[in-house]
Amino acid sequence: MGLRLFIREHISFFIFEIFVVLFILSLYWLDGFRNLNTAIYSLIISLILLFSFLLIRYFTRRNYLNKISQLPEVMEDALQKNAKTTEYMQTETYMHELYHVYQKEVQALYANQSRQEKFLNQWIHQMKTPISVLELLLQEEGPLNKKNVQEEVDRIRKGLDMVLVNARIERFEEDMQVEQVNLKAIVTETINENKRLFITNHVFPVIRINDELTVASDSKWLNFVLGQFITNAVKYTFEGNKKIIISSEVTDGSILLHIQDEGIGIPKSDLSRVTKAFFTGENGRKTGESTGMGLYLANEICQKLGHQLSIKSEVNVGTTVTLTF
Repeated sequence: MGLRLFIREHISFFIFEIFVVLFILSLYWLDGFRNLNTAIYSLIISLILLFSFLLIRYFTRRNYLNKISQLPEVMEDALQKNAKTTEYMQTETYMHELYHVYQKEVQALYANQSRQEKFLNQWIHQMKTPISVLELLLQEEGPLNKKNVQEEVDRIRKGLDMVLVNARIERFEEDMQVEQVNLKAIVTETINENKRLFITNHVFPVIRINDELTVASDSKWLNFVLGQFITNAVKYTFEGNKKIIISSEVTDGSILLHIQDEGIGIPKSDLSRVTKAFFTGENGRKTGESTGMGLYLANEICQKLGHQLSIKSEVNVGTTVTLTF
C-alpha cells in the first residue's frame, strides 16, 4: 500500500523528468548533434539517476506512507512519529496538534453532558417533592387549599425555568439581545414575580434605585439572574420581618446593583465555591432543596453578558450580592 501510494504521488514527477530529458536531447538534435549512442546513453543515465533518487526518497518515506495507507483503529495509531522528511514531519506535527484540539473538544462535550445528566437527575429528584405535596392536597377532604397548590406550582415552574436555562446556556449567543434596560423596572418585575415567596416567608423588599437608571443588558437573562439572587436571599432568611434591600450605586463610570439580605449568611469556607456547579454548601444542606445550579448559571450568564459578579457575606448577619454593569 505504501509503495502504491508513493508511485501515485510521484508518477507526474517521473513523466515530467522524462519530458525534460527528451526536450534537452531534441535541442541537441536540432543544433546538429546526431550521435544516437550518446543520446541513448544520456537517456539511460538520466533514468538510472531518476530511479536512484526515487528509491532513496521512497525508503525515507516508507514508514510514514505505510502508516497513512492503513485506517487507524484507535486515535493513538495516528500519533506515531515515522516521518523523516521536513514535509511529512510538519504533517505529523499538524496531526498531533489536531488531535489535542479534538481531545479538548471531546472533554468539553463530555463534561457538559455529564453536568446536564447530573443536573437533570437532581432536578427530577427535587420535583418529586412538590408533586407529592400536590397529591396529598388532592387527597384531603374538604375544599382545596389554593394557596398551598399555588406554592407548589410555583416551585415546579421555577424548576422548569432552571432546566430550560441550563439547556440554552450553551447557545447563549444565539438567544442574546443586548439593549438599554431600565434597572428599577426590571428589579420591580422580578420582585413581583416572586411576591408569593416574599409573603410566605414574611420578608419585605426595599428598592432604592434611581427611576432613570439604565444599563446595557439582556432583559430576559438579567431577569433570570436577579430572580436567582432574590430567591436565594428570601430562601435563606429564616426569620420573619426581615428586609431585602436592593439598591444602586454609580461610581467611576460603572453602575453597581446591590442585593442585600438579612439572612443566615454564607460561611467563609463556602463563599469562594458558591458559583461552582452542584455546590450546595452548608446552607444548601440545611434546606435540602438546593441543586447547586442557581448561582452557577447566574454566574455563567453574568460572564457572557459582561457583568461582574461579587458576593460578600457574614454568618448570621447577611449576604450582599453586587452586579457591576
